Amino acid sequence: MGVFAPRAQEAVLNLVWACFFLVGIAVAAIRWLGGETDIFQLLVTASFDMAKLSVEIAIGMVGVLALWSGLFRIAERAGLIDILGRGLQPLFRRLMPEIPPHHPAQGAITMNLAANMLGLDNAATPLGIKAMQALQDLNPFKHTASNAQILFLVLNTSSVTLLPVTIFMYRAQLGAANPADVFIPILLATMASTLTGLLLVMWIQKIRIDRVVIAYLGGLVALVASLVFWLGSLSSDVLASYSGQLANAVLLLVVGCFLLAGLSAKRPVYEDFIDGAKSGFETAVQLIPYLVAMLVAIGVFRASGALDLLLDGLRWALAGLGLSSWFVDALPVAFMKPFSGSGARAMMLDVMSSHGVDSLAGLLAAVMQGSTETTFYVLAVYFGVVGISRIRYALWAGLACDAAGMTAAILICHWFFG
Repeated sequence: MGVFAPRAQEAVLNLVWACFFLVGIAVAAIRWLGGETDIFQLLVTASFDMAKLSVEIAIGMVGVLALWSGLFRIAERAGLIDILGRGLQPLFRRLMPEIPPHHPAQGAITMNLAANMLGLDNAATPLGIKAMQALQDLNPFKHTASNAQILFLVLNTSSVTLLPVTIFMYRAQLGAANPADVFIPILLATMASTLTGLLLVMWIQKIRIDRVVIAYLGGLVALVASLVFWLGSLSSDVLASYSGQLANAVLLLVVGCFLLAGLSAKRPVYEDFIDGAKSGFETAVQLIPYLVAMLVAIGVFRASGALDLLLDGLRWALAGLGLSSWFVDALPVAFMKPFSGSGARAMMLDVMSSHGVDSLAGLLAAVMQGSTETTFYVLAVYFGVVGISRIRYALWAGLACDAAGMTAAILICHWFFG
């Protein structure tokens, strides 16, 4: 499967997870030798506290996750995802010219991206695998990533998300005053990431920009520009308020559209909702071991003082360069995001619980979490499933999306909340 096959990705995550414990224990041992006799007790207490927090978060998410899983199931069975997918087909026929008209890959790609936009993670991954397998059928060099496969993977890595419901849920669970006030910052950051990835790959692949491509990209840029122009003269408090109000209005509009679509399609919307809600409940329960594993490891790393040493070193370096360091407390999310979605989520929760869910660091952590996808995971799953070992420039393009998304998150949060 090559260097970025699933086993290699798992090895990286295993090493990162183990290092949290080992480095934390090593730093604690040094502090104990320096006379801090209670340091080991702090590590044990932190591990128990974080294990308890993991279960509380997962249980608190059950209701909201079941709600949205049920609503998404209505939308899926009513055909809304198909409609959104068909709307993207003209663009991707030009971006991926090697795909023949009406090939199954077109439908799978547009369905995957539509699911990503609506936050349908459970649907997006199997659709993405199906799309990659369809693209592999067209690939003349089976162990080397094709242009279409790289573009598709980069779009998944940048992961434009119009409805980051999961982040709203975590913020609500931790007591945010307005869980949706990060809506517009996340939208702007994820658009920056997506445009960076798309334009970079188009430049490398020498894709011709015609009227259709300009229309789609121009519409996206116009939307961002309109938001910037509208919000540019507002204060930080008003910006945060508008972001939350717009997010709540969009959420209610989406719920209404889902239900109307289901009724129009003569679907048994109640039964569809119950079916989807069951999967949401199962997902929340399945999250517990992953949250325990990552949050306990991060808790030990933080309680030992290792994280503070790392962040203090970054602050010192930034100060030496004459730069502001207000964003450093949220950087653990940015460091973990390319490697592990669950690890980045755990980092986000740790920042929120340590600094406050509505603190500047907590808000930035949420926006960083929503700005991009997990590059190494996407590479492992999508290339590993079809046996591609030569990934060409896919990794660097994906990491460029990550860098653009994280940089945009910092700038936008400073604008909105700073």
